[in-house]
Amino acid sequence: MSIERPWLSSYPQGVPAEIDVDEFPSIVSVLDNAIAKYHDRPAFSNMGKVLTYGDIDRLSQQFASYLLNVLKLKKGDRVALMMPNVLQYPIAIFGTLRAGLTVVNTNPLYTPRELKHQLDDSGASVLVVLENVAHTAAEVVAGTQVKQVIVTSVGEMLGFPKGKVVDFVIKYVKKLVPDYDIPGAVDFRHALSEGAKHTLPSVTLRNTDIAFLQYTGGTTGVAKGAMLTHRNLVANMQQASAWIGTNAKPGQEIIITALPLYHIFALTANGLVFMKFGGLNHMITNPRDMPGFVKELKSVKFTAITGVNTLFNGLLNTPGFDTIDFSSLHLTLGGGMAVQRAVAERWKKATGCTLVEAYGLTETSPAACMNPLSLKDFNGAIGLPISSTDACVKDDEGRTLPHGEVGELCIKGPQVMQGYWQRPEETAKVIDAEGWLHTGDMAKMDPAGFFYIVDRKKDMILVSGFNVYPNEIEDVIATMPGVLEVAAVGVPDDKSGEAVKVVVVRKDPNLTAEQVKAFCKDNLTGYKLPKIVEFRTELPKTNVGKILRRELRDSATKAQA
Repeated sequence: MSIERPWLSSYPQGVPAEIDVDEFPSIVSVLDNAIAKYHDRPAFSNMGKVLTYGDIDRLSQQFASYLLNVLKLKKGDRVALMMPNVLQYPIAIFGTLRAGLTVVNTNPLYTPRELKHQLDDSGASVLVVLENVAHTAAEVVAGTQVKQVIVTSVGEMLGFPKGKVVDFVIKYVKKLVPDYDIPGAVDFRHALSEGAKHTLPSVTLRNTDIAFLQYTGGTTGVAKGAMLTHRNLVANMQQASAWIGTNAKPGQEIIITALPLYHIFALTANGLVFMKFGGLNHMITNPRDMPGFVKELKSVKFTAITGVNTLFNGLLNTPGFDTIDFSSLHLTLGGGMAVQRAVAERWKKATGCTLVEAYGLTETSPAACMNPLSLKDFNGAIGLPISSTDACVKDDEGRTLPHGEVGELCIKGPQVMQGYWQRPEETAKVIDAEGWLHTGDMAKMDPAGFFYIVDRKKDMILVSGFNVYPNEIEDVIATMPGVLEVAAVGVPDDKSGEAVKVVVVRKDPNLTAEQVKAFCKDNLTGYKLPKIVEFRTELPKTNVGKILRRELRDSATKAQA
């Protein structure tokens, strides 16, 4: 079924409607191209240590050689990586891909139960884990298919003496490395040195080979591995590059990588797209340390930064942020969750750079829609479907709705996953017979082809038969001067079926529930008004800063029971 594509007339000048998906046969081909062009330029930096593209070439080949020659892994085997943003991460990613293997990105904050599920589900043969969380792996790894554990430390690739000092402080001063025992484990440098003793065999990669098993967060049930092929990721690199490339300078870009590379947003938007441009990924290991983060930003003349709404909001509320030099900053990309207007407007005022919202999913590698980078001000939209991408809004019966009507956002394009790993029934629930991915997000399109997320389908609140979207409530309350963060959820109500509850983190300790309700009354229609206002010192969030509305709903329901 063909659909109208009104967004093409709104495309920025120079951005093509279609991209060449097959220019590069694999992610490794893109890497090799970048190494040839930018061999001596910095590629990744962390805690003052810089690795050039040539370094990444040499070290990733050593890691690939270790996996193939020493561990005797076979093409298609899975390698799980469980680390924050440290220099070992890109080495391990590119080494795994060069070996023709599949990367299983693993959240280092996982509990033993969550880690065991992912290792069992993926059938990973190798686990690379940071020593700070190795105790978690030690509890479960013996009962999995993992044949080799590689343990690393924050300082292992930082060089002497800095690496030793960093590791000493982490282990013995801050005591952040609980005891663990993993028989047969080796350290990361040992793996590299063993790999260096052998010649890396030639590996033929097809664009249909699975590059990543990227697990969804699991907040809606059992975590599922999205099968992302080399073609999926190369397509998304090409798509994003077509949009970002209009004002990016090859070999000169420095992007702040604060979101973890194990998250699909940072993996593609930072780690892969900026690799293609020969850019430098300046990695932040602990972005939750906001004062330290701001200090780090003062030390580098960065040109781009990606993040989620809570990260930008946190920076804006950290002393010293307003003294950073933003003169080189030309790209601020927000995604992962809705960007709030109040945060976007403050960001523009503080940095002079528009916070451009994009939209994507793990299942779309991730980018599906993006606003033009030429946008002067925040517009509340998730943007236009990017090159070679179709989007539409459908009702519950699968009928395509006209612009202005709210329905489920559906996406089609070369970046859409092949399906969920070993879960054909789950795949069939989200990818229909015509190839449309059903996102679970409620959206509408305007006449110019811009899409607007109204809310997650499952987060919608039904008050006396009226649909209430938490994003709208949150956007309004976030503009109150005394509010730092806010989340809105639906709670059971005898009279209206559901009622609106808001959970607020105060900036002004004197802010009252009555003031919040009065402000909402001036800005929202009656059925959207919060019935309950709760104050907390912090909101529950995922590892990348998405607010966990489900957790707030669950706690509210238990409290009422």
